This record gives sequence, C-alpha cells and structure tokens, in this order.
Amino acid sequence: MQTVQSKAPIKTQWVRWVQAAGLAIAAACIAGCGGGGGSSGGGSTPVTPAGGNQVALTVNAGVANVVNIPTVSVTVCPPGSTSNCQTINNIQVDTGSYGLRVVSSALTSSLSGALPVTTVSGAQIAECAQFAIGYTWGTVRTANVTIGSETASSIPVQIIGDLASSTVPATGCANGPAQNTASALGANGILGIGVAPNDCGTTCATSANSSIYYSCPSGTNCTKTTLPTTQQVANPVQNFPVDNNGVVLQMPSISSTGATSASGTLTFGIGTQANNTLTASQTFTTNSAGNMVSSTFNGSTVTAFLDSGSNAYFLSDQTLTQCTNSNYSGFYCPSTPTSRTATLVGVNGTVGTVTMNVTSAATLFGNTSNYAFNDLAAAGGLGQLDLGLPFFYGRTIFFGMDRRATGGAAPYVAF
Repeated sequence: MQTVQSKAPIKTQWVRWVQAAGLAIAAACIAGCGGGGGSSGGGSTPVTPAGGNQVALTVNAGVANVVNIPTVSVTVCPPGSTSNCQTINNIQVDTGSYGLRVVSSALTSSLSGALPVTTVSGAQIAECAQFAIGYTWGTVRTANVTIGSETASSIPVQIIGDLASSTVPATGCANGPAQNTASALGANGILGIGVAPNDCGTTCATSANSSIYYSCPSGTNCTKTTLPTTQQVANPVQNFPVDNNGVVLQMPSISSTGATSASGTLTFGIGTQANNTLTASQTFTTNSAGNMVSSTFNGSTVTAFLDSGSNAYFLSDQTLTQCTNSNYSGFYCPSTPTSRTATLVGVNGTVGTVTMNVTSAATLFGNTSNYAFNDLAAAGGLGQLDLGLPFFYGRTIFFGMDRRATGGAAPYVAF
C-alpha cells in the first residue's frame, strides 16, 4: 500500500497565559499532496547513544507521514510498578511545551487502567492542552516516566483522548481542531521539555480562567477549576533525580533538498556529565516560557523562540510569496531559494544574528520520500518568530531549565 505524506504546518508551541494570545497560524491540513519526481536526499546514519542520559532522536515518516517531527521512545509505568510497563515509540520531542502527553490508543488497556486518575474533591481532573493549531483533551494521571536511563517518578501526565469528545467544554477549550489521535497529532504523544517546570504554574493554581484544567464529576459536565502546581502536568526532565537542569538537542546537517530521515540525540543535563558540557558560543537567557521578547525581524520587535515541535520556520514576511497550490496552503513558495535574518536578544542582553534559509515548499515536497527539511517555512503570526525544527539541523542546542523557584539559574537557550 502506498502512503502519502501529510505536508501540514505543525506548531506545538504551548499557548500559555504569559504568551501572546491570538497567534495567527497556518493550520491547513495538506494530506494527499502526493506526486513524484526528484531524487532523495538520503538519510543520516542512526546514532548510538553515549550514556544513559542520552537517547536517539529520529525524524522520519513516523506514525502519520508528517514532515520534521523529531521523536523518541518513552517508557510509562504505573507508580510503584515495574511489570505493567510499556515503551511507546514515536513520541514527539517539543521544546515549546511542558509535560508528557500520550494518545490513549497507544497504551495497552492494562496500563491505561492502572494509571491513577488525578482527582480533586472526588472529581477527576481533565486538561485542555491548548497548542497553537489545536488542542488535546484528556484526563490527568500519575505515572513513572523513563527516557533512556532517566526516570521521573510519580509525575502528572495527560492521557489524550481517553474522554468522549462530547465532554469537551463548549467554550474556552477548543482552539482549532482536536488533536486527540495519533493521526491528528502526527505522533503517539508529545514530550514537552521546554524550560518551565509544569504547563501552567501559579496562574492555574489560583485562577480557573485559563481554561486549561477542568473538574469532571463522573467524567462528564466538566467545568473550569484551579489545580495546585504539584498536580499539574509536569516537565519530566525537572523531575529526574539527576541530569535535571537542562537538555541538549543535536541534529545532523542535511541537504537543502531534504532527506528521507535524520538521526540525532537528546541528552539530559547540562554540565553534569562528560557528554553534556556547555559548548555553545552564545547563551541567551529567556523569560519563563523560553521566549526572547526583544528580538527583531524585518525591522520590527518580535517574540522569538526555538521550538523543536514546529515543523517549519514560522515567520511573518510579506516579501515572501505564499504557495498558491492549495496542497501547500500556509507555506512559502519563493521562486528561488532565499534567506532571511533575525536578531535574537536575550534577557541578559546577549545579541546574535541567525539566518533562515527558505526554499519553495512545492519544490521540497516534490519528493515524497523526504521527511526532513532544513529550509521549510510557513506564514506565522505578527510579532512572533518561531525557529522550528529546520533551525536545529546542523546544530547542538542547549535549553537550560528554569530553576529559580528552588534558588537555581534562570532559563536560557544556547548554541
């Protein structure tokens, strides 16, 4: 059976209360943009992890034939159990969100039933995780999460799609289409390893107006609720006993025409072992969401962020031609390959110029065997500059966790 790539702009940046609301994004689904022609760029050599704090990071066709989706394998166990566990492949690595979310259909019924549901006053807690192009809906549960040899014990996670669609609140939750299946999400789940310790923080602990957490008596009639930070979906990395102060993403260089696959590494900890020494030439401190809010692009101030969960560069540039073919709606299609530059400005005042190469999406997608692209760009929102996965190819990028609540360092990104 022949499969066809889904060439959709995918953005998984977490829409948090501290971030700009109303982000304009390209949300057109471009499934069925088949065709042929062109030669494959090949794939990079699979990487053998060097140490228990390092795992392979892979971009390929995945579960839904979506381009530029970096994935790892994650093992989930009920708290206190070592027998009823499951390793789940094709979990998207997302530096733009926080916490583990797993599609319920990817879990065995035995494991799913053994994960304790979070309750408040006897009512189970559900979450509407709002991303830039859609939302996930499902219960909050407790699990042990292992990646490589690192384990976060008894942390809150979201199980996506384990509640009926009829239970989704009529207002406040739906932000675009539901992404409650692997095919809609483009992966079996999302591993949010951005700089924040959890996915909402004190706002959701003190106010229900964020429309993120819901109280669902008997699993229905869900209404907004507050939730203590200790019960909110948590960043697994910050809950590791060691190697918990940051992550390092390393991706290989690939051809400007794309590649069938790409293999890199995800390393836990910064400066904690021989394989995670901070070797970056520039370090940009960020706000609590990982954003650099004083950056500039095309002469305007923008909020810039590095987001492995976005499968393209997302930028607003009226001088770039958007694709006219509806199959590539939302992407840019310049007549010849071009580039754009931006200036990143950290909270610490560090300034650096970055270059984004842009090739016509129609040209890139002409080869339906390729799933890794370093020059794919799509229309983004005004005031936003999303350096998605294309920016990661050929780089080693460090994300320092926000440890200020425990007297530690401020969040940062370095490369």
